[in-house]
Order: sequence, then C-alpha cells, then structure tokens
Amino acid sequence: MDILIVEDEFLAVQKLMKLLSLSEYSADVIGVTDGIESTVEWLQTHPQPDLILMDIELADGQSFEIFNLVTITCPVIFTTSYDESAIKSFRGNSLHYLLKPIKKDELEQALHKFQQASVVRHVTAIDIGLLIDDLKKQNWQETVRSQFLVNHDQQMIPIDTADIAYFYTRGNATYLCGKNKTSYLIEYGLNDLENLLDPAFFFRLNDEFLVQPMAVSRIHHSLNGRLKIDLNPEIEHEVLVNRDRASEFTEWLSR
Repeated sequence: MDILIVEDEFLAVQKLMKLLSLSEYSADVIGVTDGIESTVEWLQTHPQPDLILMDIELADGQSFEIFNLVTITCPVIFTTSYDESAIKSFRGNSLHYLLKPIKKDELEQALHKFQQASVVRHVTAIDIGLLIDDLKKQNWQETVRSQFLVNHDQQMIPIDTADIAYFYTRGNATYLCGKNKTSYLIEYGLNDLENLLDPAFFFRLNDEFLVQPMAVSRIHHSLNGRLKIDLNPEIEHEVLVNRDRASEFTEWLSR
C-alpha cells in the first residue's frame, strides 16, 4: 500500500512513519508534503497513491482547499484534533478520520478497512463542500485543551495550560516552554495549538510564537511599527509582532 502523508509538523510525520513501519500491512510512504501548494504539485507530478493521510490544519491553510485545486482519485483519511460535534459531520458525510494524537491500533484498523475494501469511494470537492457547510451550521470548534502530555526522560508528564508560558517553533519542530523554564518537544504545530487553546489566554505573535499574557515581560517599539517582545522565561531569539498585528496584540494584553 503506497501512502502519501500530508502533514506540516515534523514530529507528527515521524510518528506516523514509525507507526506505519510497525504495521502488519505492507505500508510504504512514497511521499511527504507539508502544505496545500506542495501537495497539489506532488499530485500533479506523481501517480495517485493507494491512500493519503491528510492533516486538516496545514501551514498555508486548511487541506480542504486541495480538493478544489486537483482531482484526488484515491481514498483519504483526515487526521484531526476536532471535537465530537465536528466528528459527527465527518461521519455524516462518510469521510474517514483519525483523531490526534494518532494511536497504533486505530491506524491499524483504518489500514485494515482500506485493505479489505474492494471498492472505496474517493473524496470529491463536492464532499468537502458539504462537510464545510455542515460544520458551519454546527458552529464547530476544536476542543479547548486544559492539559498536554509531554515526553521527558522516558516519562509522560501532564502539564496544565496554566503552567505554560509559551509555545515556539525551531525548524520543523514545535516546543512547549513551561513557567519552570523547561522546554518540551510536542507533536502539535502552532496552527493546531491556536485552535486548541482558549484565545483569551494565548495569542499568536507570529509564525514562531504563541504566548500567554504572563509570559510577556516587556514590549519595545521597533522599526516599521513592529513590536519587540521580551518573554519570561527568556529565549535567545528575537520575538517580533508585525505592524498589522500590533494593535490587536496590545488590546488582547490589556483585557
């Protein structure tokens, strides 16, 4: 079974590839893309795979847009952090999904289903349109997280969101920085986290930082209307808020 992975988070890709390598089915990852543009380009220049594992939240938008730009004739399994009301929409529209964080047995069941099916209906732009309409009617939102599980020294540690100072990215990896000044590698990307966290308590500064208000220790005016932010705990990286977000950020901080 040839599989294309559409996922913009390095850790999530690595986990999927590991789970697939442990599968009892012959699952070969023949490609990995991380956004709408790169996925469309891949599909236009390669034969269709047997299956696509596709994250919904990508760096350049929601993967639903891909179906408006290219015809996909193979089955698709969406990977998502959506809440139960949204999952009902997936079921109601006969779309397949796996909830993040993805578990080995659930992935195995999904592969078994597609391996056994003699005919599997592929997802069309019409299917996606109906799904989006259904989601809008339900005023869907992703589940607000109050806690995250992180791996540290071969242990899994629960961390309450109240104990998190900020999230940040380095390359393709995302980290959680606790108020205890310790950073932990996590599976979620900033796009996922922005939807999973209460916007009253976390603000997306830029492509690299998502912070809570108590982590902001000082604000400096910078060039071109930008703001330079000092964070606590400190980080050896310049943190800037662009001019178009500066006003929204200061209003959020003043609430």
